[in-house]
Amino acid sequence: MPAAPVELISPRSPRVVAARRLARRNFRGKERLFLAEGPQAVREAAAHRADATPTLVELFATPEAAERYADIVGDARAAGARVHLADEEVIADISTTVTPQGLVGVCRFLDTPFEEILAARPRLVAVLAHVRDPGNAGTVLRCADAAGAEAVVLTDASVDLYNPKAVRASVGSLFHLPVAVGVPVEDAVRGLKAAGVRILAADGAGQDDLDDELDEGTMGGPTAWVFGNEAWGLPEETRALADAVVRVPIHGKAESLNLATAAAVCLYASARAQRASGGCRSVTDG
Repeated sequence: MPAAPVELISPRSPRVVAARRLARRNFRGKERLFLAEGPQAVREAAAHRADATPTLVELFATPEAAERYADIVGDARAAGARVHLADEEVIADISTTVTPQGLVGVCRFLDTPFEEILAARPRLVAVLAHVRDPGNAGTVLRCADAAGAEAVVLTDASVDLYNPKAVRASVGSLFHLPVAVGVPVEDAVRGLKAAGVRILAADGAGQDDLDDELDEGTMGGPTAWVFGNEAWGLPEETRALADAVVRVPIHGKAESLNLATAAAVCLYASARAQRASGGCRSVTDG
């Protein structure tokens, strides 16, 4: 007996139309939903819960992707998500990538109130002030996750956390650590200082050298790094809020480092200093 034909969701389905609209910020904000594309992001979304509420709401998958990533589809169903089989044209219509991987999830917003982050007494925080490029924002979030930061803060002058490019660039790290959004930079700095966190502004023209900070042993305590705009860095009024303005030393002939690279260097420097007494776990450790 031949197999029963696979029933695919119609391109005109209200569910497809609603998912497609989430590529636009105003619809994301109205519905408090965003898109997560590809197997890694969908896997993390299916595993994530906020206050016991599953983050993944819906999953659109081509029949081929549903077969290839059967474990992810199973996790999505176990999380209570509605699973829709769709042809490649529908997936391409929903997706914002040039070459979709056959899986697109619809997720609930998961940002954390800034007050909750402060209450957790974080030791390492990345603050994105005036960061406008979504790819950079997502990459810094990924770096913060890898370095063991406890939180990320996106100020009100920074890019939308749920921009599809930012979500993709985070490679699943968006689902790993608390992220506060829309916090004025002055409030972020004031709150972190009150929580006992030292504020370091990363700036290529900073008076203090990162190597000197490490050599002097001043980076072992709770620290928040403030990262600025990709093109013009941090404005003077933001630098003035920091306890120190720190530059990453350039030992070669490069003119500068891009935002994400500088953020990785700074965050790992703090992670190393904070773990100095107990050692830092290698990525090769079991």
